[in-house]
Amino acid sequence: MSTPNAATNPPEPEQIAGIRTLHGPWAWLPRLAALMLSLTALDYLLNLGYLSVITRVESQFFYTVVALMLPLVYILWPMWPGASRTRVPWYDVVLFLFALGVCGYFVYNAEQILDRGWEYAAPDHAVVMSFLFWGVILEATRRAGGLTIAIIVALASLYPLVADTMPGPIQGFPASPTETAIYHAMSRESVMGIPLQAFANLVIGFLLFGVALQHTGGGKFFINLAFGLLGHVRGGPAKVAIFSSGLMGSMSGSVITNVMTTGVLSIPAMRRVGFSRSYAGGVEACASTGGVLMPPVMGATAFIMATFLNVPYAQIALAAAVPSVLYFLGLFIQIDAYAARYGLKGLPKPELPSLKRTLKEGWYFIFVFVLLIWMLFFLRREAIAPFYATALLLFINQVLPYQRWGWQDVLNFFSSAAKLFAELIAILAGVGLLIGALSMTGLSGTIANDLIYLAGGSTLVLLLMGALTSFIMGIGMTVTAAYIFLAVALAPALIQGGGMNPMAVHLFILYWGMLSFITPPVALGAFAAATIAGSRSMETGLQAMRLGSVIYFIPFLFVLNPALILQGSPQEVMLVLAQALFGVLVIAGAMQGYLLFVGDLCRNAVLQWPIRGMLIVGGMAIAVPGGGPVPLTNLELSFISAGMLIPAAIIAFWTNRNVRVHPENP
Repeated sequence: MSTPNAATNPPEPEQIAGIRTLHGPWAWLPRLAALMLSLTALDYLLNLGYLSVITRVESQFFYTVVALMLPLVYILWPMWPGASRTRVPWYDVVLFLFALGVCGYFVYNAEQILDRGWEYAAPDHAVVMSFLFWGVILEATRRAGGLTIAIIVALASLYPLVADTMPGPIQGFPASPTETAIYHAMSRESVMGIPLQAFANLVIGFLLFGVALQHTGGGKFFINLAFGLLGHVRGGPAKVAIFSSGLMGSMSGSVITNVMTTGVLSIPAMRRVGFSRSYAGGVEACASTGGVLMPPVMGATAFIMATFLNVPYAQIALAAAVPSVLYFLGLFIQIDAYAARYGLKGLPKPELPSLKRTLKEGWYFIFVFVLLIWMLFFLRREAIAPFYATALLLFINQVLPYQRWGWQDVLNFFSSAAKLFAELIAILAGVGLLIGALSMTGLSGTIANDLIYLAGGSTLVLLLMGALTSFIMGIGMTVTAAYIFLAVALAPALIQGGGMNPMAVHLFILYWGMLSFITPPVALGAFAAATIAGSRSMETGLQAMRLGSVIYFIPFLFVLNPALILQGSPQEVMLVLAQALFGVLVIAGAMQGYLLFVGDLCRNAVLQWPIRGMLIVGGMAIAVPGGGPVPLTNLELSFISAGMLIPAAIIAFWTNRNVRVHPENP
């Protein structure tokens, strides 16, 4: 296939993230750290005992994970945006060594911290090191996560010092600076809490698997497979974006990386068949955002969710399957409707990659995914499953001649893994400070009651508050950070006050946090796609928001009826799924002005908006489950849906038929 050139030269993901490009001896440091982290994690998870000097005690292993990755932030991320991106200045070298020494202190003393109860009464030198550890984490969070999240984390981590002076709803138990520093550094509720535990126990292997897939040509395989299957159909390149971005996002866990990987091929191809620049960018942004929510390998947030809920990761992946299908179905239907309405064709078959050759050269990617799913869902070995999958992938890759690695490819693999590890560790350690402050002051136990009181005991009001809060937090913080904060502060209110399913509530928070990637004014996914499409950022964001409209109400569907996340009897699941699929199909068609089996909804300029409005209302009525917080029963909602859908479909069908009979009519 001849790949079209992008309208502009898109920046690399590293440029967007502001990561420094290392050369010479410095380039070896992240590689060796990533290799050491991988070996340490394997030794700990498999209980091999070869590295027992740092894996014998669980907390020592956690401190080792931080010590290997957190100092790297000081050489990978410049101190300020204008600093050198190719050279490590002397002050960053000093800060790197300082951070390494501080983190190393806790690795060395991990057993004493546990045996002698330093969390409650630490010696003076441990108190000093706790303050330094606190400061090192805050600066690393600022560099890797951005100023906004650093300010939020810093203010929250200081909260115990003034908790007793706060107004009633956010008042808590106070603590001295020394007590606060010790708690942050040495307790299992702060830096060493759930986020870091999830990373150390689950996330490392899956991140390695995702990086290995990308560096062995998995991205190219999935994109070629998508072009081979869908490139020639109506609006084909846009459907390719959905298919390939869904698979790519599943393994990368990053919206921006997903956009920059698949967008450079899909966006120019969409432009070739007639999609506007902003529409093409919006499609890619929506597809890449949905890809991070796609099982079996979701983003790092899903693993933290599994730790919060104390359930196997496989249950999270299974629960996310139906909402992901609904989201991508809605996106697919909208694109198909848009292409049908404007007569947009696919690419000529001779220009597309051979499906047979693509499968011949990349069959093992599918095989490895099957192995991973088998180990996750049947053997229940989620901690080590990705390590086995990665080992098999690399072995087959070296046996076959198509994408065989050389020495430089091995180095690039560990470099990419190190950047990913370091960024996540910095953010998770920072968010750990925030959780520690809530835990130390007792606020995490009382804030749920305050939220229930503010909502007046109304479940729907609580849900709307949750959606708005998740969205706002998603703008100012990474999705992982926003989810962790809300899982502590908001989820208990929805579960206790609304009596909702815990899995549904946590997925609800995650989905609404993801919306910030496609919703202006801060639509990072859409803005990244706009750089490739050569379109205006805000216009692309508005197109992405419109295309992704289905995801704005899907979380309400499964939180009101957990059958949509497979929490119910088979009969109930099938009924609710059928209703949701039909509702999404109707809403997606109405949004784009073309309904399957009916045709163009915009033939009549006067009637088109009433028709489309009735279809959207009717589609929502059939998709939303009745009863519970919803004041109408399923039967009443079905009557409302029929009363809207049937007349609207008849009028639209009649209008189209009238135009065919009398082509001179507008």
